[in-house]
Amino acid sequence: MKAIADQQFVRFLIVGAVNTGVGSIIMFGLYNFAHVPYWISSFSNYFLTSILSFFLNKHFTFQNTEKNSLQVIRFAINIAVCYLLAYGIARPVCRYFLSNAEIQIRDNVSMLAGMVLFTFLNFWGQKLFTFRSAGS
Repeated sequence: MKAIADQQFVRFLIVGAVNTGVGSIIMFGLYNFAHVPYWISSFSNYFLTSILSFFLNKHFTFQNTEKNSLQVIRFAINIAVCYLLAYGIARPVCRYFLSNAEIQIRDNVSMLAGMVLFTFLNFWGQKLFTFRSAGS
């Protein structure tokens, strides 16, 4: 059982690397070059990469073959909860610890910290909530 979880996590990280690359370009590009606010920049990243993530994680990471429209709803709920938790925690924590830094530095560090926190929350949310098998 542990080996399956380890394999799933490795596959999840591979999918995450693809999503992180695309999402980082979107999020940091919008924030730093287009001067789009923090919440819109970070949200755009997750909104735009979530569709790819759903299909890659469903088929590649968790090898889930269920035809269940509730998975899409559970996936959306999981993404929303993980996003709000990760970025809602990262921003005030980074503001506190980097209170003397420029706001752009604080926001970039908090977006990076939010990405890391989101990854771990999202893995467990998808494993235990979105793509759990019917027998689990």
